[in-house]
Formats: sequence, structure tokens, C-alpha cells
Amino acid sequence: MKLIELRDVGKSYEGGFTILKNINLSIDAGEFISIVGSSGAGKSTLLKMIYAYEEPTEGVVFFGKRDISTIKKKSLPFYRRNFGTVFQDAKLLEYKTIFENVAYTLEVQGAGDEQIKKEVPKLLEIVGLSNQSEKYPAQVSGGEAQRASLARALIHRPRVLIADEPTGNLDPNSTWEMTKLLLKINELGTTIILATHDEEVVNNIYKRVIVIGNSTIISDKIRGKYSTQ
Repeated sequence: MKLIELRDVGKSYEGGFTILKNINLSIDAGEFISIVGSSGAGKSTLLKMIYAYEEPTEGVVFFGKRDISTIKKKSLPFYRRNFGTVFQDAKLLEYKTIFENVAYTLEVQGAGDEQIKKEVPKLLEIVGLSNQSEKYPAQVSGGEAQRASLARALIHRPRVLIADEPTGNLDPNSTWEMTKLLLKINELGTTIILATHDEEVVNNIYKRVIVIGNSTIISDKIRGKYSTQ
């Protein structure tokens, strides 16, 4: 089932600088896609247009059958609940424990204590952080902090996980752990859109690969390998 579609989407900025043009892309529910390209190719901009943090200059982005440009500003936070986001920087709140960081999303959405006590430990177990729940971000490794960020992104059970260079600051072992988690989460039914320039990550995943170059999609392979050479 088609979940996300971009039709003839482009994005330009002041001064006539075009970052993306003629983007046509369809993503099915439950799919795992990697969006790759050099730094500055427009990967992050593409993701931001999907979860409505930026508007396309031209073209239309659909979520399901809805043109997201028709969503009123006051309703955008509800639309964005369809997504969980993970970035290169874990962006954890330093004054909260790992448990509290993961719980924070539920608190913002009005969840009660019982739901939080039930849901957070289950997700921390999935990402391998059950024994780190009472520690603060400064007390855990970079890989553990990123897994906590992943748990926080998933705690409200989004339909889509958007991961923008989530392994960019990680060592090889932590990168592999994060890659395995992304695959596991996808197997559980979550649609995943991964933006990365790490060809080893993409090739280990061995799922659909979208390559962006010259401001547009230059390759779309169902089970693709990627090389910067």
C-alpha cells in the first residue's frame, strides 16, 4: 500500500539556488529505503519535506491520499505524530535520565504514568538499554545515546521512522548495532527512510536504494548496492 508519494517535487531557496528538482518517489507502507548521495545533495531537505518541516517550492507531497500542503498549521503537530525522527546527534536532554528521555514524548502527548511505566521498559529492552535506564546521557556511550534516541523516536509507535545520518558519529561496532536495530524495527512493520552517505551501512541493509545527484533522483534500485566510487 502506497504511504508516501512525491510528485514533481522541487525545492529552491532565495537567490535561485535549487537543491532539488523533479523528484518523483513512491514509498509503500512497511518499506525500508535508503536515500544516499554526497553531502549537500539534498537528502535532509527531502526528508524535511516529507514530515512537513519544509514546504516544496513546486510539486506535491502526499501522505496516504492527502496532499500535506492542505494541512493547517495548527494540525501539523498531529500530522508529525506519524513520524519518529533520529538524527546524527542524539539530541537527548542532558538533565533527564535515559528512561525520562524516552518517556518525554509520551508525557508531551498526555500519556499517564501507567502507560509510561508499561511502554518505556519494553522499548528500552528492544534497543538493549534496560540496564542503563537510570543513567544520564553523559554517563553512556555514543552508541547507547543513539539507541536511546531511537527508542524515544519509536515510543509513540509512529508509522514511519526517519533516520537522518543516524550512524554518522558512531564507531563501526555501534554502527552495526544501530543497523541491526533498524532492520529489526522494519521487520516489526515500521516504514523506515534512512538518509546516509555510508556505503557500508547501505550495502549491509541491502534494501531499496535511492541515489540523489545533480539535484534529482539518478538511481532507484529495489535491492541495491551503493558505491561512492
